[in-house]
Amino acid sequence: MQKAVQFPFIAALALAVGITASASPESGTESAGSSVAYSLVKSIPLGAPDRWDYVVYDAPSHRVYVAHGDRVTVVDGRDGSIVGQVEGLAGGTHGIAISHVAGRGYTDDGQAGQAASFDLKTLQVVKRLKAQDDADAITLDPTSGHIFVVNSEPGTLTVIDPQSDEVVAMVDAGSKLEYAVAGANGKVYANGVAKRQIIRIDTASNRVDATWPMPDCAAPHGLAIDTSRHRLFSSCQNSRLVVINADTGAVLATLPIGAGTDAAAFDSKHKLIFSSNGIDGTISVIREINADTFVPAGTLKTQSSARTMSVDPRSGRLYVAAADVDAKALAALQGARSPVSPPRRMPLVAGSLKLLFFDPVH
Repeated sequence: MQKAVQFPFIAALALAVGITASASPESGTESAGSSVAYSLVKSIPLGAPDRWDYVVYDAPSHRVYVAHGDRVTVVDGRDGSIVGQVEGLAGGTHGIAISHVAGRGYTDDGQAGQAASFDLKTLQVVKRLKAQDDADAITLDPTSGHIFVVNSEPGTLTVIDPQSDEVVAMVDAGSKLEYAVAGANGKVYANGVAKRQIIRIDTASNRVDATWPMPDCAAPHGLAIDTSRHRLFSSCQNSRLVVINADTGAVLATLPIGAGTDAAAFDSKHKLIFSSNGIDGTISVIREINADTFVPAGTLKTQSSARTMSVDPRSGRLYVAAADVDAKALAALQGARSPVSPPRRMPLVAGSLKLLFFDPVH
């Protein structure tokens, strides 16, 4: 039985939260005991639709893409201005990937089982491509240049060539999937949510070439990668983050995180791993000391519902999507649950979705 979880009904945001390292450093890292603080610098109203999914930062354009409802809102990651909207996706958007070579972005219409390509300049949808039911996360493989669309429930990935804007392959992973990331090695890695696995896809053959167990990771959701050290970071619904060797599949570490994770991110410059936790309204921060050593580095307070995010590794800025929780509706929902347990989807105040900018304080 889960213990009752207290939700902060008022969406209070911490303006600065200290994060302290607690392990011996290696050359080039911050000294043990050094602290890093994050400050809330912007809150950008996005409005309805209120049901959102992934947040994706695109470094070359400094744009942040937020998938919510029937659209993707595009925000300037520097000043917070709204660049525009990718609209007309009535079945609900989830993932986003950007191909600058082709001048195309990709998102999905999950209920329709489609991927959609859009022009990066006009943000207009230019083509719909057949995927499968429950099209969800999307990633770009830099080696092949192909787009991989995760079809969650069917356990498949639709492969798109942005140059021709055509589907070129379908990969069968064998069970339900969640998020996916690409390495710099011709491999795509996906969370096998149904069987507690990491599934590796070879992007030259478009075939699964490895399946690795994560027995201590219940319902893996978030996934991030350190491409230089070949390390995967999978955030799990049992409040753990698992570190996996991306070459061998060996589990290297298991660390505590907050409740309700739905996204993970890696800051390659500052060697920090993040898990955004929507139930307790936090971001868990873990420091990568070296390729085999990882330590909890603190907690950043956000707000309840803040479950997805992205990071700009150059500046260290975090981009977090959140909406205000409807306190009365949540209390009624909790009262109807027996035993009391935190809901995965909280009732929200209509039109309150926003994108929060958190900067490290130097």
